[in-house]
Amino acid sequence: MSAIGEAGVAALGAEEFRWICRFLRDRTGISLRDGKQAMVMGRLEKRLRRLGLSSYGAYFARLGKPGEEAETRIAIDLLTTNETFFFREPKHFDFLRETIVPAHPRSRLLRVWSAASSSGEEAYTIAMTLAEHLPDGGWEVVGTDISTRVLETARGGLYPIAAAQKIPVALLRRYCLKGCDEYEGYLRIGPELRSRVAFVHANLLQPLQGLGVFDVVFLRNVMIYFDVDTKQDLLRRIAAVMRPGAYLFTSHSESLSGLDTGFEVVAPSIYRRPEDAARATG
Repeated sequence: MSAIGEAGVAALGAEEFRWICRFLRDRTGISLRDGKQAMVMGRLEKRLRRLGLSSYGAYFARLGKPGEEAETRIAIDLLTTNETFFFREPKHFDFLRETIVPAHPRSRLLRVWSAASSSGEEAYTIAMTLAEHLPDGGWEVVGTDISTRVLETARGGLYPIAAAQKIPVALLRRYCLKGCDEYEGYLRIGPELRSRVAFVHANLLQPLQGLGVFDVVFLRNVMIYFDVDTKQDLLRRIAAVMRPGAYLFTSHSESLSGLDTGFEVVAPSIYRRPEDAARATG
């Protein structure tokens, strides 16, 4: 029998943890490692209390069942949301500004995909960079995430004022608004920039339909949760929506080493689809 915590919810049992690992793997491709039990409990406990449930098993019994689609989405949202912030791994944005933008033909829209955009900080960082260096508006940013909850946050563009610490002062003044009254302590991305970024719900392990093709893809802090086969499948999907010569950014903690991808290494965590790559453009 599981111990009861202070909140009146039984601790997550070993079989319950194995079940949620399988469920999350099947639905999202994310593989939870041993030692993540505390993370699962921390993210789901408030939800159990709200629903008046005293065990994780009782909650898991609802997930994936007919009529429980909304609750299933909530659980996935809670378990897949990751920390992010503005101008994370800044060398990628330097490369975008210094190498990609100058070489891009002005006759064609520069399309950038933030493939796991979470609450939007990465997508808006991309947008600020492009707005500064492609002022004629010849660019577009698309952010996707599996979590509908964080996508709503991203579309609103409202963040705690502490987020300003990561944004260069000139860009902060140009593209952000300081909250007042009920928004005291927050900043909001300005409407002109927000209007240039589209946030769309997408599961990277399902068909990527309707997104078009991209010149740059940010796929950062995603593959660290996947096994080798899932990574391989994901990269094939990503490549299928990249133009020949398009760039792929991963996080510095990720590598394509040992994977059959066809991508060329440009620099650590920066890859390029070969110019002569044969692939479907969708």
